[in-house]
Order: sequence, then C-alpha cells, then structure tokens
Amino acid sequence: MNNTIDIALKHRTIREFTNEKIDEKTINKLLEVANHSPSSNGMQFSTIIRIKNKTLKDKLAEIGGQAYMKRAPEIWIFVADLFRNYNIAKENSSENDEMIGFDKFIQAFTDSIIAAQNVAVAAESLGLGTNYYGNIHNDTQKIIDLLKLPKLTYPAVGLGFGYPKQNPQLKPRMPINLRAFVDSYQVFDNYNEKIKEYDEEMTNYYDLRDANRRSDSFSLQIPKRQGAIIFNRNKMFETLINQDFIIK
Repeated sequence: MNNTIDIALKHRTIREFTNEKIDEKTINKLLEVANHSPSSNGMQFSTIIRIKNKTLKDKLAEIGGQAYMKRAPEIWIFVADLFRNYNIAKENSSENDEMIGFDKFIQAFTDSIIAAQNVAVAAESLGLGTNYYGNIHNDTQKIIDLLKLPKLTYPAVGLGFGYPKQNPQLKPRMPINLRAFVDSYQVFDNYNEKIKEYDEEMTNYYDLRDANRRSDSFSLQIPKRQGAIIFNRNKMFETLINQDFIIK
C-alpha cells in the first residue's frame, strides 16, 4: 500500500496542536496545492482567507461554539467565489446573470471543498494534523461580515491544521456496503439490523470532545445531530440570497 493511501486510512480529526510553527515554505507549498486543485470549467471559483489575527480566531471560535478553534496554528477559510470572475467580465462589458446563478454557485462551492480536501491530504502527508470547521455555518452572515466578504462570495468550509498534540482513536465507520453500490442505489429492508455491529463499535468509541466518555451509538446520534437545528444554520439559504446569488 502506498503512503498516500495509508495516511488517508489513518485520518483522524485533530483539535489540539503543539506550539511548533509551520514554516512559510510549507504554507506556500500548501497554497500551491490549493491553487492546482481541480476546478469546474477551469474557472477557479474558490478563494482562501488565511486567518492570522488572534482576535479573528477568537471570534471564529465564538461563532463556531468551539473553543479549541482559536488554538489552531493555521485556519484557512475556503470561499466559494463568483465575485472575481464576474468583475473581470464586467470590466470587459460582458457580464450576465448566468455567471452568478445557482449552478455556478454549486460549482464554486464544489471547487472550494475539493481544494480544502487536497490541502488536508497534503498537510497530513507532511505530518500535520487537520480539522474541518463546518461550524462557520453556525452563523454564516457573521462570518461574511467578520471576513469582509463581498457579494457573490460565500464561505464553504474552514480548515485548521498544525502539528498534532493528541493521538485520538480512529473513529469507526459503517460498513462500506451500506455506502457504495453498483449501478443504482440499494435500499435495505432493515437498516437497524445492518448497522447493529457498527452501533456497538460506536458505543465503545471514545470521543475526545466528550472528555474521554464513550460515544452514543450511531443510531442515537442521528436524531441528535441530523434532526436538530444548529444555531442559525437554518438561515444559510437566506444568507446565500443576501449575497446576491441568483436562485431560480
């Protein structure tokens, strides 16, 4: 097995980091990785905001509701960005509404996620630990205001990384035959039966976020996490419209 696959199979979320600084040569190399990530139609619809200011980190942690966020040596916010290309077209008197429609927003959002994942894989290959911050969507509008994002941009995901200060358990995953099918989607008669062993694994898994307490079974986590509104995330679509994307 090659080293890249081995690293991917051992991926764990790291929430606490050492004080060791990441040198600028490494930072620049990771920025190159992001810049060379696949992009829909070659339009390069993503932008990175690198957070260096401590006050900004503190505010991000407050909005996200996760104190450990402010302790990450590096935080990058990946932004879906239609603003740049729209203004290039506008300067050439060739802009139109199709450039800022929902289809292009999805392309920009996808570009951002792909770039973030490429950076995460590259960072982990260098011995760094990573943590995705979906909590930037706890109040997306506050993030937009905080980072002074212009119209036609939208924060997609945050990524924190640094040298790991912890060695958490590898989090169990459900059997791949429940998540990968051939030619068409497969529906099962009894999902609880299918995940019975996985539920037991999750119950015995210790999540560092919960002070080394055992985790709930996966089936119990579903209504708690998927079935509940998190902060102001129900306003995400409203914020998207406020950013002037055309939704039809």
